[in-house]
Amino acid sequence: QVQLVESGGGLVQAGGFLRLSCTASRGISKIFSMAWYRQAPGKQRELVATITGGTTTNYADSVKGRFTISRDNVKPVVYLQMNSLKPEDTAVYYCNSPPVGTPYPWGQGTQVTVSS
Repeated sequence: QVQLVESGGGLVQAGGFLRLSCTASRGISKIFSMAWYRQAPGKQRELVATITGGTTTNYADSVKGRFTISRDNVKPVVYLQMNSLKPEDTAVYYCNSPPVGTPYPWGQGTQVTVSS
């Protein structure tokens, strides 16, 4: 089973930035498509961004222009660069495969808190 590990979260002021990282026990370079999700308190988990292969990316409208998903197949790791953070970005962020088929077991996630 693939084990996913997210890191890089923290507390940041509105307008700030963070970079999240996702690694996998199997080696994320072998996983063709990856995604970042987030879950705010009392809300359902939502898809934030996806990356297919090395270059095809898609974003939720709420983060478009502020977040960038990328991957480094050498390290290997999948990143989520988050700029111009807003309080509404506060959530636990998770990585996993895109919402097609059965997801891998969910990791612990990484908490992102944006203060106003």
